[in-house]
Amino acid sequence: MSERRRVVLATRNQGKVKEFNRLFADLGWEGISLAEFEGVPEVIEDGETFEANALKKAIEISTYLNLPALGDDSGLEVDALDGRPGVYSARYAGEDATDEKNWRKLLDELESVPMEQRTARFRCTIAFVVPGAEPVITTGSCEGLIAREPKGTNGFGYDPVFYIPEMDKMMAQILPEEKNQISHRAKAMNRLLEVLK
Repeated sequence: MSERRRVVLATRNQGKVKEFNRLFADLGWEGISLAEFEGVPEVIEDGETFEANALKKAIEISTYLNLPALGDDSGLEVDALDGRPGVYSARYAGEDATDEKNWRKLLDELESVPMEQRTARFRCTIAFVVPGAEPVITTGSCEGLIAREPKGTNGFGYDPVFYIPEMDKMMAQILPEEKNQISHRAKAMNRLLEVLK
């Protein structure tokens, strides 16, 4: 595969890498995880928005490796919690929290909130940086509700407690190919592909 078709994904999260590579398949690109490079410094995600974090990741990794890089930041925004966990989604229950600890904390906080007020969305911002070019930034979201109990074994993060009304399923109950039609990451990625084409 030629060098220009390889894109460094500014993540070590293998769930994300798999998702991105399913989305990249149509372009004939290959997303490479940071885990495949020695000594790449950790990017500190200290931005206050998804866009700031995505851009920081893409710029730092692209600059360090001198390769095209794609950074994304995504998370869950819950209306009843004023948009939390937001940029702190991955570490909501603490720095080394597991996915389950994060969504359990969320369910605890929403315990007294009625179902109709448990509206939420997954939001994803993608930044694509090619050395010497202007960054391309796109965003996508997926609307749903936070369920009272987890269901399903697909996906990762908050997928087991994120209910999609039009599918009458949790995000963790749908197949990967279905998720790639409706997810926040897929929508942001499709917008990026439209720009890049």
